Amino acid sequence: MAAEPRHARHAALVRALEAEELDALLVTSRANIRYLTGFSGSAALAVATRADLLLVTDFRYDEQARAEAGAVARVEVDGASVWDRLFRELPSLGPLAWIGYEAHALAVKDAERLAQAGKAWRWKATGDLVERLRASKDPGEVAAIRSAAALAGEALTTTLTQVRVGMSELEITGLLEGELRRRGSEGHPFPTIVASGPRTALPHARSSQRTVAAGEWLLLDFGAQVDGYCADVTRTVVVGGRASERQRAQYELVRGAQLRAREGVRAGMTGRDADALARELIEARGFGDAFGHSLGHGLGLEVHEAPRLSKTSAEPLPAHAVVTIEPGVYLAGEGGVRIEDDVHLSSEGPVLLTDGRTDLAELV
Repeated sequence: MAAEPRHARHAALVRALEAEELDALLVTSRANIRYLTGFSGSAALAVATRADLLLVTDFRYDEQARAEAGAVARVEVDGASVWDRLFRELPSLGPLAWIGYEAHALAVKDAERLAQAGKAWRWKATGDLVERLRASKDPGEVAAIRSAAALAGEALTTTLTQVRVGMSELEITGLLEGELRRRGSEGHPFPTIVASGPRTALPHARSSQRTVAAGEWLLLDFGAQVDGYCADVTRTVVVGGRASERQRAQYELVRGAQLRAREGVRAGMTGRDADALARELIEARGFGDAFGHSLGHGLGLEVHEAPRLSKTSAEPLPAHAVVTIEPGVYLAGEGGVRIEDDVHLSSEGPVLLTDGRTDLAELV
């Protein structure tokens, strides 16, 4: 029987607490709570000590919390205030000299609670203790991302058979999101981007009422979720005609850079070196200024998490991270091309989780 991964996560967090000389960590990030306990609701607090894991939620999630987290955490439910219940339960966790809190995930109002209702304890701001653990994925996490990636690819394939000149970006968004849901995506990890024509030069364009004309770029950047884990895919196609020579040259530049990076990325290389795999090719062709974002980012319970594949990141990429590889070239007034796949940094090398179908598609 496979070991319960949440026990191993708690043990790893305990080692981090010991290194920080903390007796406990108050966890307020929803993704971190899910990672440690399995609870997927929208309202909860968790406390991890060296011996215990406490989850406090409200009446709405009584049954759900016990089903999802009861095997690894003590679940307490309060009908009035999860914060009041937290402070009532803290003494039951034993003598706690110093308690860390997630400074990046705590609202100012809630920080004031620590200084007032929580004044019996000493609190210390921490940064990314759980996020650092989440960067390296276990086999179950990789399998969930692979499943999300598979349904994302199927949804896109079906959607593209329905795309026609004259459709609006929002119509195409609706088709794609419907196909994702039909295939089992639990949600959309971020607002789906469908951009056409010159608007594809906006890296994070919002889908609009603009209609697609013949011979234009159509860029689709979207996600899927399975068991809480995200896939993130981008494809750029030509609608209603064949690509022009200029379009084809732009596309093949991005495709070559993306292929070099997704095949060359390795655990242990820095985020900067990973980014350079694609950036060097694009800069060599004189389009460095048209690739203004980083190569990619970590992927998991959140669509953007550690590590970073950026020209400013000197941190090594951890073994078993899952990362996006998404270079782009954006020409104002003309259009942009971005191609994105998801890659697992296994001990044997990069493993593609998405379908990797990056030949230029011309929807004629």
